[in-house]
Amino acid sequence: MKKEVDVSPVARTEFAHTEVQAIKEAEPEKSFRFYDNRQKYLMFVNTCSEKRVVSERIALELDQIHPRPPAVRVFDAGVGDGTVLARVLRSMHQRYEHLPYYVVGKEISLEDIRLTLEKLPDRFHEHPAMVVVLTNLYYHEAPYLSPSSASSTSRLVWHEVALTGRTAAEYERQINDLEPFLAQHWKASVSKKSGNPVYERPVVLVLYLQSCRFLLDQVIPKQSAIVADYDLVIASQPYRARASAEFKAKKVVAPLALALAPGGRLVGIHSCGNDPGLEIIQSVWPGEQPFANDRRDILRETKVAMGHEARQYNFNALTDKQSRFKYVMYTLPNEIDADATSIGTSTMFAAWNNASYVAQIEDDRLARAMTDDRYLACTKEILRKHNGLWFWDESYVISRNHQPLK
Repeated sequence: MKKEVDVSPVARTEFAHTEVQAIKEAEPEKSFRFYDNRQKYLMFVNTCSEKRVVSERIALELDQIHPRPPAVRVFDAGVGDGTVLARVLRSMHQRYEHLPYYVVGKEISLEDIRLTLEKLPDRFHEHPAMVVVLTNLYYHEAPYLSPSSASSTSRLVWHEVALTGRTAAEYERQINDLEPFLAQHWKASVSKKSGNPVYERPVVLVLYLQSCRFLLDQVIPKQSAIVADYDLVIASQPYRARASAEFKAKKVVAPLALALAPGGRLVGIHSCGNDPGLEIIQSVWPGEQPFANDRRDILRETKVAMGHEARQYNFNALTDKQSRFKYVMYTLPNEIDADATSIGTSTMFAAWNNASYVAQIEDDRLARAMTDDRYLACTKEILRKHNGLWFWDESYVISRNHQPLK
């Protein structure tokens, strides 16, 4: 049986003040959002294996879920540039080649939505029986494609696109034609209360192939009858590292867990330090501890935030061996080994950028640290010490019971 849109009116109200106001509870990030710096983000994405490794970790959950008709249902709580989602969709096709998909991705950034859309033509060509929904709604709203306030609901832009043709090139042209729509509607402003981006108008963009319209009739979302019931929720780096565990749980993880179907699984992933990247940071700022809490703290607070609903869920912190995984920064062969006479300037700048990006160091602090060359000397020393640069992420799983407890 499908779960209705609302957890309950009280619960929706409780989770309603997410990015707009509640972010101010974590005061250190009040005026700074590390993921809005496009230069840092794109250098990190293109010089590290993080997206590939994260998608491989998420794919491990596909054998643990139990989809039911009419579709495999997936929610990505921050699609970014779409790389992780595209890779997961490839893995899904390998595992569930003949099943329809319902995929919802949340993203407030217009640039990231453009990058995500660029990756969809090939996905639709390989797996035609798929509905992809992109939205800029908040964490408590996006799983249900439903704004929480009456004023936002009245301004909701719901745009459905049935792609025609038979080739990825034809789908690409039609997706490119969405640019004027995106430029007009996918806008964000800065909240005067929190300093964080908030949508100007809530938007839901629904994409599918016209040739599969009949097959997907029960999958395509309808405004009057939205369900959550996700088999898999992807929560990769969905919160600021320095935010409190209570904030992460109450404003992000708990609302997402409540959107799971019976038997559904949420996989959470975040940076955890204890790696050469953090060594670089601590060589410049001794004692710096950007990772305020770990997976166990977040799971503990999520149980509290979910109240009596938590009885219907399993909270698995996993062992360190199961939870932690490493990704690397790409370098040229033999560039940093003992026999190398020098390390390229571009490699050192990339290493510094990636270390400071993962540690989410504020721009004003970075500017002060970069007034002399000491930060590059520290970076070079750490690169030589470890013959490269890598980072640790950790993961955790929240699963909903197949049968409700009485």
